[in-house]
Amino acid sequence: MLNKSKGQMYPWVSHTWNIIKGKCPHDCYYCYMHKYPQPELHFDARELKTNLGEGNTIFVGSSCDAWADALTDKLINDMLEQCRLYPKNTYLFQSKNPARFGYWLSDMYWNAKMPPSYILGTTIESNRDYGVSKAPLAVKRVESMVLYESRKMVSIEPVLDFDVDVMVEWIKDIKPEFVSIGADSQNNHLPEPSGDKVKALVENLKGFTEVKIKGNLKRLLGKE
Repeated sequence: MLNKSKGQMYPWVSHTWNIIKGKCPHDCYYCYMHKYPQPELHFDARELKTNLGEGNTIFVGSSCDAWADALTDKLINDMLEQCRLYPKNTYLFQSKNPARFGYWLSDMYWNAKMPPSYILGTTIESNRDYGVSKAPLAVKRVESMVLYESRKMVSIEPVLDFDVDVMVEWIKDIKPEFVSIGADSQNNHLPEPSGDKVKALVENLKGFTEVKIKGNLKRLLGKE
């Protein structure tokens, strides 16, 4: 089902579409999906009948990372085939396993590949490892993202305490079109940075990319 985007997702995303459903293998401690009962990870073939329309910006896999290693190449290929049937949309593919994108950006692999208009995204909560996820380490995500020449974005949400110089260098290496920064909205008691540190990060990032500040970041910006 194609769903209107709502809540604190991304204001620039018009819709979400989830063909990969169930418990995400990355099991991020802070994920909002923990509030809901989760079946086993599965591919919902009924979604292949979904009309994705045109003129939309669709976050594909907003509730479960559709690029996790637990998914087969065939399932991801089927997902991309459906997107390509509706070429007048822009698709956001955001993953904490961005190394997986590479298969569909190479002539060596599936004929379907990516749809005509898409954005590759990843999450970099911090340059430090706090053990809050089973996903590949943030440094590995950066190493993958720097290889791609397509439109890219980075989500720093929920932002965890970090080292400003390292974070700025990492994001600069990725060369994203924009960065979205937000804070924990689920009261997970995460290790968070001071407001001054967040402001320093934002100002440095503005030197080379667009910064989209989410409403939930205001809580930290007022934190000394």
